[in-house]
Amino acid sequence: MVENFERYSHGFWAGLFAYYDTSYLPRTNNDHERFFRQTKTRHRRMTGLRSWNRYNWRGGEFVVWVDDALKQKNLLNRLSGVKYEDYLHERKGWESRLQEGTNRLRFRRDPHLYLSRLEKTHLFVNWADVVFFS
Repeated sequence: MVENFERYSHGFWAGLFAYYDTSYLPRTNNDHERFFRQTKTRHRRMTGLRSWNRYNWRGGEFVVWVDDALKQKNLLNRLSGVKYEDYLHERKGWESRLQEGTNRLRFRRDPHLYLSRLEKTHLFVNWADVVFFS
């Protein structure tokens, strides 16, 4: 039995499970589920909505850390150390992901309208700029 476990775990790289030792992540599956249930409950109380998909979509993948970040004493010092260029880069990425979700929602709501707008946007050709090869 021990030999089987050693062969199985031999391929694990160093530090594979080390990230569970941080105070930011729940240590067990039950703690993990409790953490998300508490986060969902707070969202439901704030908005009155049962589903939190839109909340995650607009807030991004790190929205669950907001409550913890607001409780930290050194938050302003940490945020003041972030370069403005880095902030802009992350914000553009977030807006890009948000736009993808917006496009999916618009398509699901009215596919014909979405596709016609897309065609109008992308099928406009300036024929003066087109080079024909003979």
